[in-house]
Amino acid sequence: MPIYEYRCPSCGFQKEHLQRMSDEPLSSCPSCGATGYAKLLSAAGFQLKGTGWYATDFKGGSTASSPSTDSSPSSAPACAGGGCACH
Repeated sequence: MPIYEYRCPSCGFQKEHLQRMSDEPLSSCPSCGATGYAKLLSAAGFQLKGTGWYATDFKGGSTASSPSTDSSPSSAPACAGGGCACH
């Protein structure tokens, strides 16, 4: 379940609430009872660290192989004999 952060415009009370995405947003402040308790936009609560796909696949420039410029005729596909709809 996501954690939403709320703030009261009347008293300045601020708190995080664990709610389902289908739950209605809170509207009354638990501290002073005033209406207008509003949901805030906040940063995500996780960080991606360590060696991952970015560090191993793309870091350090483009190392992708370029398309072949060989002019030799291509061999028949592995399915050359039927069974597929590629031709």
